Amino acid sequence: MDREQLKQKIMEVMEAKIKKGGKTKIYLKDLQREIPEAKAREIKMAANELVKEGKLEYFSTGSTVMFGLPGVGMGLEADSHKPEE
Repeated sequence: MDREQLKQKIMEVMEAKIKKGGKTKIYLKDLQREIPEAKAREIKMAANELVKEGKLEYFSTGSTVMFGLPGVGMGLEADSHKPEE
């Protein structure tokens, strides 16, 4: 599977998770389970490219990073608008 095919597969997995009424964010390990034919490093590199392209976004839980579709669910911007004390 080449990089473009892998990126397409990642987007399909993300969209399927949302359509099932489930998660709007997904861990890298979940992507690895959904795409067993690709190596973990290849998935991470492809997902990072999708973030750079604006097709995915990072979401940090504080201890780990998740990936999500921009504008779906709570994003990083929700954290950045906290009132200053």
